[in-house]
Amino acid sequence: MSFIRETIVTTVNATGRVHIAPLGIIAQDDGWVIAPFRPSTTLENLTAVPFAIANYTDDMRIFAGCLTGRREWPLVAVQDCPVSRLEAALSHSVLQVVSVTQDEIRPRYFCRIVAEATHAPFTGMNRAKAAVLELAILVSRLHMLPKQKVDSEIAYLSIAIEKTAGADERQAWDWLMERVNAHSAGD
Repeated sequence: MSFIRETIVTTVNATGRVHIAPLGIIAQDDGWVIAPFRPSTTLENLTAVPFAIANYTDDMRIFAGCLTGRREWPLVAVQDCPVSRLEAALSHSVLQVVSVTQDEIRPRYFCRIVAEATHAPFTGMNRAKAAVLELAILVSRLHMLPKQKVDSEIAYLSIAIEKTAGADERQAWDWLMERVNAHSAGD
């Protein structure tokens, strides 16, 4: 199995419009692989501008927001990079595409790290943050998973929310559950 780091990836198109997407990047050799599914804005952007920022954040609202139509998050310019980073990033890596392995479903963009910076301390995780992240992954796969699997996962994950969530985690959870409920209702 590969080591996958869950991040928020920022990319830009040829006109400089930023796209924000939750994405697991895959460790390979001395870099990271970004493997977006076709079709996707991230894929189009990497083709047009071969740079990305891997934003490392513990704000689960950003993961949940990106999956529920809330993509407007404050950005900060990064020196010597055409792509901005999230203001909420605790740290970030500037990734430059050095090779592409084409695939009909999921091309793999191998990226080398050209710069990194830390912006705020990481003060630890709680179980609710992990539960929101897992629910976000489930939401991204609702179209592929049986309802029973989704329901059983949510039942387990909700324990962590009930016991350990702060206001931000509860908001992120609620956004994601709205999406689950809409999917279940046939939306």
